[in-house]
Amino acid sequence: MINVKHVDTDHELNEAFFIREKVYIEEQQIDRADEFDEFDETSEHFIAHEADVPCGTGRYRETTEGIKLERFAVLPEFRKRGIASLIIESMLEHIKVNYPGEVKLYLNAQLSAMPLYSKFNFKPEGERFLECDIEHQKMSRTL
Repeated sequence: MINVKHVDTDHELNEAFFIREKVYIEEQQIDRADEFDEFDETSEHFIAHEADVPCGTGRYRETTEGIKLERFAVLPEFRKRGIASLIIESMLEHIKVNYPGEVKLYLNAQLSAMPLYSKFNFKPEGERFLECDIEHQKMSRTL
């Protein structure tokens, strides 16, 4: 069974960072300086576990444009099990509670992840662009 929760301990945050290290730095060859940034300290992080094994993560943060969802990562051996969807659902619930009223949500999706975000009513916005040499599409919606 998959359990997703808001990160509230240093141990859980380290698990999230471990997942991002494996997915972004090792698998996708993203430079460490581009992956880990100053927003890690002020973002709301989420961690998914299967049994006691950390398997997925994501974070969101407030910006001048709205709430930016980012840094979604699921370890390869746990993919295709709906873990990313569970993380998004958990984040959306957390945002609803902490940001009552209408709020703009947005993210920069790797093209392969666009169908996932579309299931949550995110719509493409603007032109595609390169971020860390990977093609992305900004997507947004209101909550």
